[in-house]
Amino acid sequence: MINLMNLLPLARAKAPAAALASALMATGCISPVAGPGGNYTQPIGGSPVTPNPTPYSEGLVCMGHFARHSGVRAPRIAVGRILDYTGKADIEGGRRVTQGGSLMAMSALAKAGAVLVERFDTSVAELDLKYKNNKLIGEAPGQFDKIHAGSIPGSDFYLVGGITELNYNIRSVGGEAFVGDTDAVDPKGTIGAKLFVINVGLDLRLVKTDTLEVFDVISYQKQIIGRELSFGIFDFANGNVFDVGVGGRAQEPIQLAVRSVIERASLEMMANLYGAPSADVCAMTEGIISTNSTTGDYSPFRAPVEAYNGGSRQSVNKWHEDRDSGYELRGRTSEQ
Repeated sequence: MINLMNLLPLARAKAPAAALASALMATGCISPVAGPGGNYTQPIGGSPVTPNPTPYSEGLVCMGHFARHSGVRAPRIAVGRILDYTGKADIEGGRRVTQGGSLMAMSALAKAGAVLVERFDTSVAELDLKYKNNKLIGEAPGQFDKIHAGSIPGSDFYLVGGITELNYNIRSVGGEAFVGDTDAVDPKGTIGAKLFVINVGLDLRLVKTDTLEVFDVISYQKQIIGRELSFGIFDFANGNVFDVGVGGRAQEPIQLAVRSVIERASLEMMANLYGAPSADVCAMTEGIISTNSTTGDYSPFRAPVEAYNGGSRQSVNKWHEDRDSGYELRGRTSEQ
């Protein structure tokens, strides 16, 4: 005969496991067996791709408009290594500062209308050149591409430098308060707030390619702020203990701060190269260009010079299968 009292502890032990399993099932549909699509679960998310501007992006684009409509010749610029010289790294997370400073500088200079010549990663071009030299590249057997002297344009200037500072906790301030009655069973609460500031620094130099003369040098820094808020309540009610805490933490992105510093430095250097009469270049080109896209206004390859596509590139809904109502994807429209 089964003793029900002996089964009671086992049932109590399984209850938390059942509750945990129910919670996991509620948070998302996960199957131990791959579904018809080949996946165990459907990823969450799906937000559209958006531009990644800084407060200086619009100024860069206006600078490019000013040069094009003032007849100023855009210099050919090559971007070299813009390295992280801070040496700051986490044990688990790796480098604290982006290693893509050169790529950010290329994007900034392109927004300002500079003509970029590739010197950062020439591995594909060098391999192509090697294959052409061995007569391996062509449209058909026996018809090989020829190497022509002088086919690669040179650069007027090249940009190099590095991220030289990452200073933690330049200054921090915080406070915490505890409020409650002296009676142990009365509710009590805590509230706290903290602010802290760090900074990043950058040193760039623009070098004249044919003479190696350092044409321009700029050193900038940007401070980054972070904050932390917390709030908690502790109370006894009907024989139960309630300990509830909420909080939030936010910090301005370090890598976006690096991009901002690079864009400001690039803007100042291009202003010198173009001979901009003032910093208000956006007002000088107002009404000439229909869009001031923070991604840069670029002319499509097979379109007239004035057919800029910056507005299309900046659109949040463009090409998104669920947000662009006129876009046809895989034989269907998003309206279906």
